[in-house]
Amino acid sequence: MSGQQKGKKKQVNKKEKKAVYFDKLYKLLQDYSRILIVLCDNIGSTHMQKIRRELRGQAVLLMGKNTMIRKVIRLHLESHPEWESLLPWVTGNIGLVFTNDPDVKKIRDICLATKVPAAAKAGIKAPADVVIPKGITSLEPTKTSFLQALNIASKINRGTIEILQDVHLIKKGDKVGSSESTLLQMLDIRPFEYGLQMIAFYEEGSTNDASIIETDHNVVLSKFLVGIANVASLSLGLNFPSLASFPHIVMNGFKNLICIALGTEYNFEKAEIFKQIAENPGAFASPAAPVESGVESSATHPEPEEIPQIEEEEDEAIEFDLFG
Repeated sequence: MSGQQKGKKKQVNKKEKKAVYFDKLYKLLQDYSRILIVLCDNIGSTHMQKIRRELRGQAVLLMGKNTMIRKVIRLHLESHPEWESLLPWVTGNIGLVFTNDPDVKKIRDICLATKVPAAAKAGIKAPADVVIPKGITSLEPTKTSFLQALNIASKINRGTIEILQDVHLIKKGDKVGSSESTLLQMLDIRPFEYGLQMIAFYEEGSTNDASIIETDHNVVLSKFLVGIANVASLSLGLNFPSLASFPHIVMNGFKNLICIALGTEYNFEKAEIFKQIAENPGAFASPAAPVESGVESSATHPEPEEIPQIEEEEDEAIEFDLFG
């Protein structure tokens, strides 16, 4: 077979692979209602296979070039305009995790739990602080000068090097230097862990930051109640009636009527109990608990007078039936 024929065959195979990938991605976008967009930096093929095994039967992880993912989405925007929200997130070394499982937290936890230790390679940004603990190492005495160059206090102990105190070798976010990388390799320390990172979540036509997965019904309800309180405060401040401020307006009006009734001879049914309390507050006080202090005569502590009881009808009057 000539070189030209081999080149044509490779080109055909490449086009066929692209077509298969396009069909697969399009089918996944149609079949699944939820998509987790994950960052896949520093993850090898073996690690990726392990993640796929963990997700089997619950979700599908698909990798691919960003240009191909964008092309598939743009080709079908006319029939699926909701997919457009995915485009701004298709950047960097990303993958798509497709699922129909309503418990998205479980799928996310499976993705995040699969991590592997990794060496600190020179030139990368440290994802975490690196601290070398003090103690005896496996280094030979000839390596003392290397430690001195890194300002690490050490001594020779029984034919090996002992580091005298904990060393904060690398700070999070700093670039790993060649000397630090070499030292960690000599100590056989693999300080970093790499795995999938959640960056976004797609559901029902909208794509948001992955932090939205943590939002549950209690969080939504609390935010909603705060919003209602803000609307009510604004309405009351502007003297503008609204559904949120209406209960407060009615209650404030009722309080004003009670104040008028207590300050004048004016009276109405709901104000009677308040007038009774104002005229005879002792009748409504709770009886004090008896104090046990040995044997005491009944003459010293006469029985208290019977406190008039309020009838059930009056108790019900206290519960202001303002809203039905």
